[in-house]
Amino acid sequence: MIPLFKVFMSQDVNSYLLETIHSGWIGQGEKVELFEKAISDRIGNINVVALSAGTHGLHLALILAGVKEGDEVITTPLTCTAMNWPILMQRAKIVWADIKKNDLNIDPIDVAKKITSKTKAVMAVHWGGYPCDLFELRKITEDHKISFIEDAAHAFGAKYKTTVIGDCIFSDFTMFSFQAIKHITCGDGGALVTAFHIDAERARKLRWFGIDREKICKDMRCEEDVEEFGYMYHMNDIAATIGICNLKELDWILKRQKENADYYRKELKDRAGITLLENKSDRKSANWFFSMLVGNRDRFFDRMNYRKQIHVSRVHERNDKFTCTKEFKMDLPNLDEVADKIIAIPCGWWVGKEEREYIVESVKEGW
Repeated sequence: MIPLFKVFMSQDVNSYLLETIHSGWIGQGEKVELFEKAISDRIGNINVVALSAGTHGLHLALILAGVKEGDEVITTPLTCTAMNWPILMQRAKIVWADIKKNDLNIDPIDVAKKITSKTKAVMAVHWGGYPCDLFELRKITEDHKISFIEDAAHAFGAKYKTTVIGDCIFSDFTMFSFQAIKHITCGDGGALVTAFHIDAERARKLRWFGIDREKICKDMRCEEDVEEFGYMYHMNDIAATIGICNLKELDWILKRQKENADYYRKELKDRAGITLLENKSDRKSANWFFSMLVGNRDRFFDRMNYRKQIHVSRVHERNDKFTCTKEFKMDLPNLDEVADKIIAIPCGWWVGKEEREYIVESVKEGW
């Protein structure tokens, strides 16, 4: 089976990881700081807060944006549930915006229509690593004086116009995921990146129960007051060590995945029964997976997975169909039109020339 996802682990990680494990310090420490610095250097933003999960980054972003019970957050239903459940954790109301059929990202036009006096934030995911319309979304949120949160779980290494995803030129907050099968893994983990330093300082306290770990203390901080309660969201040095080693290979990973995506776009552009997604020249996808639209998806799925041994998947189910989100149901005609056609094929660094040729041949054979 050619896998859709696969864990990348640097060959250098063993010695560094053993050093950390036996150092006598495996909690949040020097390695976390080094990992944050490495990410900061990569994206050109010093406001990096390493966390134990990307979802925790979105939760903190909502808190920093002032989202409380009864507020509204406009978001996309086409994403991982981990993106939208933090809204429910804040007891806020989900307002679904429709997607664009040509790239499966959130539609800025529909976002603008959904804003009310209760709207506190807009959240957008970069589907498959392809950046959404950041300029349009930023203008909308600025005009209405609400926060804009990027879920970049798919998009570490992606670029938009002259910016890098994570520099927060167009957003207030960006979340990265370093979960097992992402471009770069820490085993598990994530990061919240902020546009303003004051938000990053507050996030650093909130990730550790509301306690300022950077302040010099006498007795393990027992003497310190906690002004705002926080969470156990910090990254540890074991995870950070893995991340530091893997981050060094990011350029190679992105290059391999772009080559595979470019090959698919070239070879499948005229294949009947397939609609390829938009690929504008003003943005560069991280190509975490390669999505396309196919007719009769169930037959395509069965043939590729069971006959051709190629792992394909829709990757994420629309979040508006679950029992826990039924109260937020609304009409989303674009998503309704394409939801049963979305499929992803293997595009990762492990897909070599022979594998991608076999995938294309298998697709061209029909289903």
